[in-house]
Amino acid sequence: MIKSGLVSITFRKLSPQEIVSLCVETGLAGIEWGGDVHCPHGDVAAANEIRKLTADAGLETPAYGSYYRLNSSEEEELSFDCVLASAVALETPYIRVWAGRVPSSADADEDYWKRAVENLRQIADKAMKQKIGITLEYHQNTLTDSIESTDRLLRAIDHSNVFVNWQPTNFKPFEYSLEALETVLPWMSNLHVFRWDYQGDKKIRRPLEEGIEDWRRYFELATTKPGDRFALLEFVKDDDPDQLRRDAKVLNDLLSAAND
Repeated sequence: MIKSGLVSITFRKLSPQEIVSLCVETGLAGIEWGGDVHCPHGDVAAANEIRKLTADAGLETPAYGSYYRLNSSEEEELSFDCVLASAVALETPYIRVWAGRVPSSADADEDYWKRAVENLRQIADKAMKQKIGITLEYHQNTLTDSIESTDRLLRAIDHSNVFVNWQPTNFKPFEYSLEALETVLPWMSNLHVFRWDYQGDKKIRRPLEEGIEDWRRYFELATTKPGDRFALLEFVKDDDPDQLRRDAKVLNDLLSAAND
């Protein structure tokens, strides 16, 4: 079954209480709390407060949206122990991390790949001891920016505690994203849901209703994997809570049909 939810960084200017209230109002079942504004990395007190706020509203925390990157430089180093401490306090099943930072996975040399696999294995082992999975952001400018590179990383790590947080591939047609979803399906944790138009190198946010047919097919495929997961809205047009209200209805209707 796929449940509906929201990525909190969609509304960075709103307080946790406002985000919780929006989710309850719109019938969304969970929140992926971001590690930059709402639930800062290592701030265990804040994470405890957010866990209670979320649970008291009858909502779940399907993931902790961290900004930990594999192969980080000293200047951008973020302690995974801090990230893990927040995730434990949130009582979430997954920590989202980023597969490095590269112009393109094709630009990464063998040493970069080797170090990324070693780093990923280290944090996956640590998180496993707390019964929390590591889920990779499927995203451009990382080692998970294409079907081939994502498959390469997952097979290289070959770790039972490593997963993928899937989303449509930027600047690629629907058919490519559908193939990408099929490829990562065995490792899929949650999904990020949005609708973008592409104009040159620009991404234009659009109402989710304009992508109903694409998302209907994505969810048909995603529901073939057993178990429960979340489809989490983000990149709402104009950062508008009213647009979220409309998008949430579209998402809930799509999931109701897909889960039948």
